[in-house]
Amino acid sequence: MLDLTFEAPKPKVIAGAKHDWELVIGMEVHAQIASKAKLFSGASTQFGAEPNSNVAFVDAAMPGMLPVINEFCVEQAVRTGLGLKAEINLVSAFDRKNYFYPDLPQGYQISQLYHPIVGEGEVIVDMEPGIARRVRIERIHIEQDAGKSIHDMDPAMSFVDLNRTGVALMEIVSRPDIRGPEEAAAYVAKLRQILRYLGTCDGNMQNGNLRADVNVSVCRPGQYEKYQETQDFSHLGTRCEIKNMNSIRFIQMAIDYEARRQIGILEAGGKIDQETRLYDPDKNETRSMRSKEEAHDYRYFPCPDLLPLEIEQAWVDDIAANLPELPDEKKARFVNDFGLSEYDAGVLTADTANAGYFEEVVAGCDDGKLAANWVINELFGRLKKEDHDITESPVSPAQLAGIIALIKKGDISGKIAKDLFEIVYTEGGDPAEIVDARGMKQVTDTGAIEKAVDEIIAANPAQVEKAQQNPKLAGWFVGQVMKATGGKANPAAVNQIVTAKLGL
Repeated sequence: MLDLTFEAPKPKVIAGAKHDWELVIGMEVHAQIASKAKLFSGASTQFGAEPNSNVAFVDAAMPGMLPVINEFCVEQAVRTGLGLKAEINLVSAFDRKNYFYPDLPQGYQISQLYHPIVGEGEVIVDMEPGIARRVRIERIHIEQDAGKSIHDMDPAMSFVDLNRTGVALMEIVSRPDIRGPEEAAAYVAKLRQILRYLGTCDGNMQNGNLRADVNVSVCRPGQYEKYQETQDFSHLGTRCEIKNMNSIRFIQMAIDYEARRQIGILEAGGKIDQETRLYDPDKNETRSMRSKEEAHDYRYFPCPDLLPLEIEQAWVDDIAANLPELPDEKKARFVNDFGLSEYDAGVLTADTANAGYFEEVVAGCDDGKLAANWVINELFGRLKKEDHDITESPVSPAQLAGIIALIKKGDISGKIAKDLFEIVYTEGGDPAEIVDARGMKQVTDTGAIEKAVDEIIAANPAQVEKAQQNPKLAGWFVGQVMKATGGKANPAAVNQIVTAKLGL
């Protein structure tokens, strides 16, 4: 494991016209559970289907239809809790959260308020080596998603698509431990990474499968520490919730705008109203949506159609025993087993597909550092330039391992390897066969190299004299020999022979 003794980043301080202010941020992340069926029905969760085609009778709130819990969704929530080192509650219960909205057919949402399935956990958010924030998770509860209202198809009417109605969500609620926009972005990115590793949510923010409600408040320096000592929220400012954020970049921009808006009001002698706000990325501003409701506004009560959910410890233990290796553990193993830097290990473990590709390359060439260098610098660099990800790579792990193996054997130089990589990337083929067929093998015959060195020395007596006076200029001869041999000469052998011939 990596050393987890770290210091927390300093809170972001915003200078107002009169005072300095600090940010306090809590997040409620809604993650769509990766499941083929909805939470209480067998209807499909396929994205992009024809409107209102993935709707069962219970989703449409037809009379007499009763919800039936999807066990796999419960398992996914438990798996998520275990991945966040959280307490799993063996007994939880569902509540009805009552409110009217056109895309909510039942007139209520089945959720968990008082007895969630997952209790307290944590997310370690790395900001830079040795600097990390421990963000406490307060709870994770399961709930249904609502449908989608569509307002841009007709100037006089709105439409409703119920495909998303009843899709299973996990609401992951953090404590107000986040202290700046960059930390908020890093927290969402880390949480998304963990969920993807666990396979419990695909993290697709563009489709709305992961979206965040961001609670923002400001306080004077020193007040947050008083809150930490007492857990008394009166030391903190009134929070406003920015609803349904589905872009990490917009989350940062919205927090920054909202903090400055609140500071402006407070320094003008006003007070912050607790409310729900929306962020407009085109205008880069938040605007009021509605006053913030409390639990009593929703008239929560236990769902009469569902018994309390009871699970067995043995079932939880079995899920725990089959958890995949998570990002922090994988990163630590890459550092320890392959001698990688924390930065390189972090890049390679950012995504499960990246990590899997790298491990296949290492298995084929048995050199972790060289493999990391080629995967990160050559392959990732080229893929990024062409706006592709690793799943679209035209170079397979076996092919890249083959290139690295040829370098290690001394059959090709680093320069030849880059030419070979280009051929494999654009044309495909087996690296070893390409090297043989195209005569790309590195020249290691010292006799041939000596002959080339002698010819260049004989043709450049003035340059010989300069190099003998300043040994650094011997590199010119090395370059000329490499050029004369089409880059095929072994660079180490060329260096050695040039040095000897010049008497350096």
